[in-house]
Amino acid sequence: MPRLLLSVIACSIVIVAQAEPSPLTINDISLMLRTGYSSKTILKELAERKFADTIDSDKETRLIHAGATPELLLTLKSGIFTLSAEEVARAQERKTAEANRRAAVVQKSRESSTLYQSQQAQQRVADAVKQKVDQHLIYELIKGDLVYWHNGTVARFDDAALENKKLFLLYFSAHWCQPCRKMTPGLVNYYNDAAPKHPELELIFVSRDKSPFSMENYMRETNMPWPALDYQKISGKAGINKYAGKGIPDLVLLDASGKVLSDSFAGDQYVGPAKVLGDLEAILTKPQSSDVAQAAP
Repeated sequence: MPRLLLSVIACSIVIVAQAEPSPLTINDISLMLRTGYSSKTILKELAERKFADTIDSDKETRLIHAGATPELLLTLKSGIFTLSAEEVARAQERKTAEANRRAAVVQKSRESSTLYQSQQAQQRVADAVKQKVDQHLIYELIKGDLVYWHNGTVARFDDAALENKKLFLLYFSAHWCQPCRKMTPGLVNYYNDAAPKHPELELIFVSRDKSPFSMENYMRETNMPWPALDYQKISGKAGINKYAGKGIPDLVLLDASGKVLSDSFAGDQYVGPAKVLGDLEAILTKPQSSDVAQAAP
């Protein structure tokens, strides 16, 4: 329960505990008699709370019909428990103040309830945003920072469509790496064949080149059809770089939430990109492959 709401409840308990019993009236006594209070019990209440009313023949008749005993009637007529006009006025002031305090507690409780509901609504929105980010973690890590080879130059890549991708291949590679240059043309052919058939798939090139010029040469020479992380942004992408193994070429298969489905490294052992592509094919050809996490080998 929220701290604010607890404090309001505690405050209301204190007010109730501290409230001074109000003096009895003919209406109070008549009601008590009709609801089962005995005259003896009412006399005890009168001794504690006093009497803030007058008694005449009509009121006496009402009390008799309600079940008042002669002893109770005699006590009321004697005036021993009757408050003076000044005491009645003070009692009325206390009663009014008590009513005002109770009204303030009710109002504060309503305000705290409204605040609590507002906080709950804000939390639900925050949870929904977090859930969306978690479900699209890879997209959130790369959006706005992608480029691609287009018309003879490196251009900004429109990544809006990537938000709905369910599978991502991260390709850590470099122009200076001979095994990488040997592998990349075959990977280009694979991508050009698989990507149109599987719109849920995207490959992201993460360069390990020594300069943006070398990266651009690599993209140009192999005619890379996929997007790449902007060279200037790679060093700041800890969320992406954490997936890189100890060597290249390194291919890592992830779902949209960042879960690793297949890796070129099994711990420190290099098993190679071919293993990742084999696992990817198993996922893509398995029935109901839209549930990537369950389809992972």
